[in-house]
Amino acid sequence: MIQTILLKNRPVGEPKISDFEFKKEDIDLSITDGELLLETEYISVDPYLRGRMSSAKSYVPPFELDKPISSGIVAKVIATKNENYKEGDFVSGLLEWKTKQVSNGENLQKVNKDLAPLSAYLGIIGMTGLTAYLGLNEIGKPKSGETLVVSGAAGAVGSVVGQIGKILGLNVIGIAGSDEKVDMLTSEFGFDHGINYKTTENMKEAIEKAAPNGVDVYFDNVGGPISDAVLFNINQFARIIICGAISVYNKTETPMSVSVQPFLVKNSALMQGFIVSNYAKKFPEAMKQLSTWLKEDKLTYSETIVEGFDNTPQAFLDMMNGKNKGKMIVKA
Repeated sequence: MIQTILLKNRPVGEPKISDFEFKKEDIDLSITDGELLLETEYISVDPYLRGRMSSAKSYVPPFELDKPISSGIVAKVIATKNENYKEGDFVSGLLEWKTKQVSNGENLQKVNKDLAPLSAYLGIIGMTGLTAYLGLNEIGKPKSGETLVVSGAAGAVGSVVGQIGKILGLNVIGIAGSDEKVDMLTSEFGFDHGINYKTTENMKEAIEKAAPNGVDVYFDNVGGPISDAVLFNINQFARIIICGAISVYNKTETPMSVSVQPFLVKNSALMQGFIVSNYAKKFPEAMKQLSTWLKEDKLTYSETIVEGFDNTPQAFLDMMNGKNKGKMIVKA
C-alpha cells in the first residue's frame, strides 16, 4: 500500500486543501535491472510550487491535474538492482509526493546523514542554500561595507542570504512578518536590523532609518509594496535580485505597483530575476563553500518540520501564509 498526493484542481487565488487529492493504492513495486525502490523520508514545500499549480507559462511545465505533485525529497533506498546504489543509501532529488516509488536512479544525489541531518539536504546545503549563495554572489556581487536588504528574511532562503551577507562584511537588514521573526533575525542569524512589515505604517521611512546610507543590494523574495518601498532607498549602481514574489502568487488580478524604470535609470541600477538552475555548473563550488561555513559554525539554519505525509498539503498552505520559521519540511 502506498499513499500519493495529486493535484485535483488548479487553485484560484489562495490554494485550499480541496485542491489536493489523497490516494491510497496497492501497486506493484517490484524493480527490474537498473531500478531502485525509494521510501520517502523528507519532503520540501516551497513557494515556486504555487506557480506550477497554475497553467500559466513559466520556466517549468505546470503540474498535470490528477497526477502526483513533485518537489525536492530525501528518500531511503529500500531495494536496489542499480549498481550505483546500495540498500540503506539516502538520496535527494525531484521526486513525486508518494510514500514509496520506483526510480531508475537518474538525477538523484547521494546524501550522507553522518555529515549533516537529512533535512539539511533540502535546505541549507540543498537548493535553499544554493539559491541564496548563487543569487547573492552572481547577481548581487556584494562588496564589504555595503548595505543589503532581504525581504522574506525569516524564510528558508532569506535567512541564509542575510547570514552570507554578514560573512561577506555587509550591513544586513531583514524584513519579516512578526516581532518574533524579527527578533530571530538579529539574535539567531546575526542581522544588523529587522523590520516587521505588518506593524510598520511607513515602510519607505523604516528602510531609510535602518539604512541611512541607502541600499546597495536588495534580495527580493516577496515583491509587492515592500519591494516598492525598497526602490525609494536604492543607491547608485544598486543591484536588485529577484528570487520570488510570494506576495502576489495568489492574486487573481494583475497587481498594481510603482514603475521601476525611473528608479533603475536614475540610479543606473540593475534588476535581474533568476532561477537557481541557471547556475548549475557552479553548484559543486557553492555546496563546498556552504558546507565549509556550516562546519565552521559561520552558518546556522532554522527549520519548521511537520510530522506526517498526509500533512504535506497543509504544510504547503502554512508556508505560503508565512507560518514557517526558516525551511518548511515534512517528515514523512
